[in-house]
Order: sequence, then structure tokens, then C-alpha cells
Amino acid sequence: MAINKDTVKYTANLARIELSDEELDHFTGQLDKILAYVDKLNTLNVADLKPTSHVLKMKNVYREDAVKNSLPVSGAIKNAPLAENNLFKVPKIIDIEA
Repeated sequence: MAINKDTVKYTANLARIELSDEELDHFTGQLDKILAYVDKLNTLNVADLKPTSHVLKMKNVYREDAVKNSLPVSGAIKNAPLAENNLFKVPKIIDIEA
């Protein structure tokens, strides 16, 4: 499938991207090469291939859950710019009008 400037211009418009004439030429050429490569892949015989989600065999490595002491509150908030009553204090960002 060949791609032309009108298609690239239309797609750029949908994406709200302004392209100069030079960029339009550049991206049209690039996208045309990409689609030509994808079209080349369509010629491969994959009838005997099983679908896979990964090229290599994947294996999860789990660790045992172990109960450990957590960070004390004083250690957690010691570098906080603002703290109050052992809580992080942040500036108000939402103003709700009644």
C-alpha cells in the first residue's frame, strides 16, 4: 500500500500536528517505506507457526513474602518540605466553591 501526501496531511490534521511542506515530504517517504516493509512481511508463510506472546520463554521469578518492620513515621516524613501530625502536608490545589 503506497501512501501519499494527502493521507499524511489528513492524518496530521487528525493528530492536530502542523507539518511544513518539507516535513510532509519527509514523513510521506518514511511512512511509505514502513508500509512497504509491512507489506513485505505479509508475503511470509506463517501457516505452521504457533502464536506466541514472547520470542523467548518467559518465567516469573517470585520471592517469598516475609513480614518485615516498616519505615518509622519519623523516617518517612523527615525529608518532607511540610509535615503536620505525622502526615505529609501539601498545598491546596482544588478550590471548591459552595
